[in-house]
Parts: sequence; C-alpha cells; structure tokens
Amino acid sequence: MGSPEERRPDLRALVEYVARGLVDHPEAVEVREVEGERGLTLEVRVAPEDMGKVIGRGGRIAIALRTVVRAAAGRAGRRVSVEILR
Repeated sequence: MGSPEERRPDLRALVEYVARGLVDHPEAVEVREVEGERGLTLEVRVAPEDMGKVIGRGGRIAIALRTVVRAAAGRAGRRVSVEILR
C-alpha cells in the first residue's frame, strides 16, 4: 500500500493544473509552497489579466479551488490553504 508519504497527494501540482486550465496565459501560473505554523499555504500567482479568471465572479472559483484542495489535504491528514496573490 505504501507509506503515508507515498500516498500523499501532490497538492501543488493539483492547484497548478486547475489554475492553468482556467487562464489565458498558463505559462505565467506559478504555485509556491510555504510551510507555516498553521500548515501548508499554496501561493498562486497568475498573469494580471488572468486574476479574474482564477477568482471568479464573487470569488466562486477561488472558493471552489480552496474546497477541492481542503478535501484532498484532509484525506492526507494535512491542513492546507490557498492564497491567490497579485
């Protein structure tokens, strides 16, 4: 079955994949992992003109992305947040 490390989902890759599918400039998508006191934070940067596509109307896409990541992280027993940066 493998160790917990082997079964842990690659959350950075998941966020990068979803973000690249949403934007017009996928080559500009950058996801950085920052380990903090409250767990892992995934910092997402996109081209300025793509910010609205990642956030969505009323923040709906950002909320959905955070929900998916939280669910995947929960299954791995981790606490992960997603921040969309300018």
